[in-house]
Amino acid sequence: MIISFLEPDNFRRTLTTIGAIVLVASVTLYLALPVAALFFRTTPELFFSSLYNPAVTAALWLSLTTSAISLGIVIVVGTPFAYVHCRNKYPGKMIVDTLIDLPLVLPPAVAGMALLVLYGRVGLIGKYLNMFGITLAFTTVAVIMAQIFVASPFYLRQAKSLFEQLDPSYEQTARTLGASPFRIFLTITIPLTASGLVSGAVMTFGRALGEFGATIMFAGNLPGVSQTMPLAVYVGLQGNFNIGLTVSILLVIISFTIMIAVRFLATREVQHA
Repeated sequence: MIISFLEPDNFRRTLTTIGAIVLVASVTLYLALPVAALFFRTTPELFFSSLYNPAVTAALWLSLTTSAISLGIVIVVGTPFAYVHCRNKYPGKMIVDTLIDLPLVLPPAVAGMALLVLYGRVGLIGKYLNMFGITLAFTTVAVIMAQIFVASPFYLRQAKSLFEQLDPSYEQTARTLGASPFRIFLTITIPLTASGLVSGAVMTFGRALGEFGATIMFAGNLPGVSQTMPLAVYVGLQGNFNIGLTVSILLVIISFTIMIAVRFLATREVQHA
């Protein structure tokens, strides 16, 4: 037995296996332990008592509402945009692709500053809106605008990829049968890409829900108006630690659920294909 283990091939195979186990365990623990520490830092009684705190419920309701509105706007506007963008060639298309992806690499604070400079009370557009009594910065609308700016690329990238991969013969066949472009889009294109679009929508919702930098820069941190869950965590660290901890755990649970949903949808899409 020992002689067999000491053979060069078996020895190298064993070392490779041990190295792989250590590598996987190290990466997994590095990512999982900080999240797990949140749950060990509190108790069920403390968690549920803090859950009913008005600051927590207000931040939770505001985050879920604004994220849902942001997602709805992204889907309604982004789906036809991605389809038109993929099905047509026009000058500057590469620039448009770059601008779509830019918020993914842009620091959130810079995104918030850009929105503030454009839509603030003395911004390039905001100063004209202010003449008509329309204020965007430091309102709930500003929260939605910030969420759309930073989260929409997740949906747009997914939609573009799906439309590009879709076999155009389906649409061409429907066109020869007399179907209008709009009907083809609703009855052929959307159903064939629905699973992937839902996956992109779930990721977009999760990104909007977790937005912090652009929100605090453009919408501020006003309780009941613009204080979303990530901002409530920030406030909790400066004041009531239990509130910050409770909101953090809520965000972990929601984020984990979102990722599980995305994995499930991706698995179903592969099986269907």
